[in-house]
Amino acid sequence: MGFWDFVKKVFGDDSSSGAAPETSQPASAGQATSTPQPRGATPQPPPASYSAPDILGLSAKDHRKQALQVKPWQSAWNGRFDVIPPASDERTALVDRGLVLAGKISQEELDRLHAVGDSYLKYHQRETAARVEAQHAAQQASADLRAEKARIKAEKKAGAELKRQEHAQAVAHRKATDIIYLGRGVSRGLCDRRSDIEKLDRAGLPKLASPADVAQLLELSVPQLRWLAYFSEATEKPHYLPFEVPKRRGGTRQLAAPHAKLKAVQQAILRDILEKIPVHQAAHGFVKGKSTVSNADRHIAQAVLVCLDLKDFFPTISFHRVRGLFEHFGYSPAVASVLAALCTEAPRMPITYEGTTYHVAVGDPVLPQGAPTSPALSNLIAHRLDTRLAGFAKKHGWIYTRYADDLTFSGTARLVQKVPALVRMAEQVSREEGFSVHPDKTRVMRKGGQQMVTGIVVNQRRSVPRKEIRRLRALLHNAKKTGLQAQNRDGHPCFKEHVAGKIAYVMMVDPQRGRDLKAAFDALPG
Repeated sequence: MGFWDFVKKVFGDDSSSGAAPETSQPASAGQATSTPQPRGATPQPPPASYSAPDILGLSAKDHRKQALQVKPWQSAWNGRFDVIPPASDERTALVDRGLVLAGKISQEELDRLHAVGDSYLKYHQRETAARVEAQHAAQQASADLRAEKARIKAEKKAGAELKRQEHAQAVAHRKATDIIYLGRGVSRGLCDRRSDIEKLDRAGLPKLASPADVAQLLELSVPQLRWLAYFSEATEKPHYLPFEVPKRRGGTRQLAAPHAKLKAVQQAILRDILEKIPVHQAAHGFVKGKSTVSNADRHIAQAVLVCLDLKDFFPTISFHRVRGLFEHFGYSPAVASVLAALCTEAPRMPITYEGTTYHVAVGDPVLPQGAPTSPALSNLIAHRLDTRLAGFAKKHGWIYTRYADDLTFSGTARLVQKVPALVRMAEQVSREEGFSVHPDKTRVMRKGGQQMVTGIVVNQRRSVPRKEIRRLRALLHNAKKTGLQAQNRDGHPCFKEHVAGKIAYVMMVDPQRGRDLKAAFDALPG
């Protein structure tokens, strides 16, 4: 028999059992209500399992009286059809007693019924309890996870702050002791500190491997070195002062003079490094012991003279070529970059924006005309050009010299027919070496006309052009009558010194004529 069959048996229809409704006579204590007996018949006791001593019997009157005292609305089980109320419930206990007294159920069956109900009450909410318990556990786990995340976040935040402080200290230390960036386009190789010490030692150059070594050589702090070497694309205070000077043949030449601090640094680089590297013997410009005179002496009394001019000589020598030169000496890329940055500057244009004037770079850094290091660097960078041109000249019987951007070839009469080939060769070699020959300044001078090299006439002997000698003689002659200052028609601010300098130049080129002019100059009044 199944559970629900058992329940139906207990609460089923009474018509099949032949039971009769309860009479108005109350049953005696310990007596169950049952089918009425005939008058005068002896009452039959209930079955042994329903006996009064086993069920704590009550009289019908007492049963009703106690039932009236129960307040169903105060019971938690009132109106519940989904569960079997427990036997501990007062109302349920009265119903149980009534069922037993009525003979509807035995105590054993009642116990089984309540056992089933108690089991149901115990286990039917197990899933809900498990779900609630799991929810509480999940909430606790979530709270623990949030707390753990907050702890980890706090630790990370503290670690990040510590790293930030350490990084700031490292950056401050690096800025004070090292240089790893000098601006866009000039910072490549600043982390490479590998110098060829043996090569530097053979050349007698100072052994430098890092920017700090350069700063020590130049007697600067690393921040000062960074400030002088840094390439700024737009700055309010550039390191150079631009100005113009007139050219001998008309026009102006753009020059840039470094400020005092940078000029001192460049002079130190020139003295400690550049002057220790020998230049080619064909170079006469900006070389100790050589001058325009020594350059002209090589070409005196030649049948043919060929002069070529290198176009934009200094501006053609870029930062990258200067850095490559220092690396060729044996210096590390870091040292070479710093030295090249100190010796180059970009052409700049002043632009005013919101009332402030900025000097904006309009090109890459190149050798500035006016820096103490530029002449020596140009000679060293042109060394390969001089080597190739001098080798060609020697092979074919030409004499070759170079004074800055002026290339001069001279030779005997048999070389006159070879001038076009010489010019083409010089143009090609110059182009291959990173220079270009100015097409409008190539001159071929034969013996029958005036031959001039770097401003000095070299036909038979070296001399100053007659036009210049005549002009100086006329000026000194007139100055005897009017005074020297009256001859200052161009408004030169230091005219006396200017004239004295010209006379000194004539004495260097042509000592005899120079002495005559010097005597006339000294004889002037005042």
